[in-house]
Formats: sequence, C-alpha cells, structure tokens
Amino acid sequence: MKHSFIAPRAKRLISGELRLVLFFFTVTIAMVVGTYLFLGYKTYDFLNERKNVAQKEEALKHSIAQMEEETKVIEGEAKIVEQVTTDNTVMKESIRNLFDLVPEDITLSRAELEEKALILYGTTPNKESYEYMLHAPLRSIFNRTYTSFYPIENGWYRFVSSNYLEEETLKEGEE
Repeated sequence: MKHSFIAPRAKRLISGELRLVLFFFTVTIAMVVGTYLFLGYKTYDFLNERKNVAQKEEALKHSIAQMEEETKVIEGEAKIVEQVTTDNTVMKESIRNLFDLVPEDITLSRAELEEKALILYGTTPNKESYEYMLHAPLRSIFNRTYTSFYPIENGWYRFVSSNYLEEETLKEGEE
C-alpha cells in the first residue's frame, strides 16, 4: 500500500541548505585565517622596518657626532686663520710704518724683521743724516740699537742697524 502521492527521493547526507551554510562558514574561516596571516606578515614587516629605522637612527647619531667633532676642528682652524690674518695685518702695518720712517736720503737694501728684533741694511749719504733722520725714531721704539757704518767708494756709508726689544718692555706693553 502506497500512501504517498509523490515518488520517494533518495535522501542525501548533506542537503542543499546545509551545503550553503557550510560554504559560508568555510569562506568566513578562510577570510579570518587570511586576515590573521596578513596581519602577521604586516607585523613582521613592521618589526623589520623598525629595526632598519633604529639602525639608521644610530648611524645618523654617529654621523652627527662626527660632524660636531669636525665642526669643532674647523672652528679651531678658523680661529687660527683669523689669528694669522690679524698677525699678518699687524705685520703689514708695522712694515708700512717702518718704511714710512725711512727718509728719502737713506736707501734700505734689506730689512730683517724678527719677533723682538729689526735689522736694517742700507746706505746713507753721511752718518749725521742717519743719526737724525732714522736712528732717533728707531731709538724711541727699541730698547737697544746698534749701528755699524762702512764707507763706500762714492763717499756714502753702508750701514747695519740692529735694534732689539727687551723682554720687560714686551710684558709691560702687553698688560
């Protein structure tokens, strides 16, 4: 006896609805696992990038320290250059003042300028013109002055004038 109006169908273990639910669960789990793997990779990449930035920071700190040392050296050299320039300017003015002291009658052939001495070589028409025109200003500047005269053929005199500053005068002038 048949009590059904339709033919019986074979029953499946997994129905269409259950298949749809399992598909969505699988897709959801795949998305969660994919997100986890993506975040794990990004975390690993971020840690590597942070290490690289830390290494660059250390390298920059070291470079800055080297540049500061080089800057100090350059500043020291600049001070030395400034001192040399100042000394050269003072020396130039001293030499200009020295040549301004020499009258027209007296001719200098050589001048040796040292730290505490000045030695002049030259010719003069007579001893008196040297004494009044050049020796007097030199005596007012230097503590000790010595002059030697040598006659030459034309009646003029060749002279060597050695002029020295004393240590005590230098110290008093510096203070």
